[in-house]
Amino acid sequence: MPQHSFKAVYMRGGTSKGVFFLPDWLPVDPVQRERVLLRVIGSPDPYGQQIDGLGGATSSTSKVVLVSRSSRADCDVDYRFGQVAIDRAVIDWSGNCGNLTSAVGLFAISQGLVEAPRDGRATVRIWQANINARIIAHVPMRDGFPEEDGDFTLDGVAFPGAEVELEFLDPSGDGEDGGSMFPSGHPLDTFEVPGVGAVHATLINAGNPAIFIDARTLGLSGNELQQQVNGDTALLARAEAIRAHAAVRMGLAQTAEQATAERPHTPKLCFVSAPSAYVAASGEAIDPASLDLNARIFSMGKLHHAMTGTGAVAIAVAAVIPGTLVHRLVANAAGRQIRFGHPSGTLAVGAEAREQDGTWSVTKAVMSRSARRVMSGEVHVPASLLNN
Repeated sequence: MPQHSFKAVYMRGGTSKGVFFLPDWLPVDPVQRERVLLRVIGSPDPYGQQIDGLGGATSSTSKVVLVSRSSRADCDVDYRFGQVAIDRAVIDWSGNCGNLTSAVGLFAISQGLVEAPRDGRATVRIWQANINARIIAHVPMRDGFPEEDGDFTLDGVAFPGAEVELEFLDPSGDGEDGGSMFPSGHPLDTFEVPGVGAVHATLINAGNPAIFIDARTLGLSGNELQQQVNGDTALLARAEAIRAHAAVRMGLAQTAEQATAERPHTPKLCFVSAPSAYVAASGEAIDPASLDLNARIFSMGKLHHAMTGTGAVAIAVAAVIPGTLVHRLVANAAGRQIRFGHPSGTLAVGAEAREQDGTWSVTKAVMSRSARRVMSGEVHVPASLLNN
């Protein structure tokens, strides 16, 4: 039986890669569409390698994106993100990918969804449909085309590119789950986790639902790299137990078991610490004097090789709100960008916040990324997927 082909664009955005589609490139039936997207990436793969698909066997490279014209007057395009599990037939549509957000504007312009100036910077107003949030992407243009080459460097990406500035507007807004910035109403919570004990954490909605804990809660120093964490199955189990119980505390799942099975993408668990020296994955020696804090984040059950984009947004937001674990490390974050260390190097990010009647709100968080098209064409899947 012949294979079926679908138009697709394979893109890097920040430190992630994903397969981008216009919705009308895919089956209309949602069950068939899900089957196709899973097979495009190569999931589920019991070997964990995604050899029979475009996925790269990491959470950073097992992603799909749908972009369409927006019906909203205040946005140009709608953006839906799917985090594809590697070993299970699950696509988690519950959150955003901040890294791939940087590629959405480039994709939208290239597909003719957005008019752009011949030169200068195009402003693309994005509606992030997973979390009901507005994002503004500033895409550099030259001779009528989005710029992809440039001298902007991003730790975790081997080659420089053109800088795309992202503004996450009201990143602590309601989101798809209707929560506030702090689901519990407090910037710091304490809850019991079986096998771990009492956990002190900041539970926050900012970019994505996120959980911040002190590195010492996991018996870590905060300057670990992937190989020091991802081979320790007992440590990963403790981290997932904390994440799953926090998800229940945040009202995102009924039980910890449900959070693990059905919502592996969000909330994200991040551990933070005061700055300390380490050698990044690239071999670069990181000077703690250049940092405000160290931060490490888990993605789909493993330590991320750099930092998720929405994790960076959450760090920026938490840093400017008194009482959070992050603010305790960076008490002077207001009015400036902070720089934190991650396994691949460092990253700067900032947020604007204001207090009114004792309540804090964040108007926007800003960070820069680069993006480029890696491949445009057709992706093939067995025709039998559409016959069942």
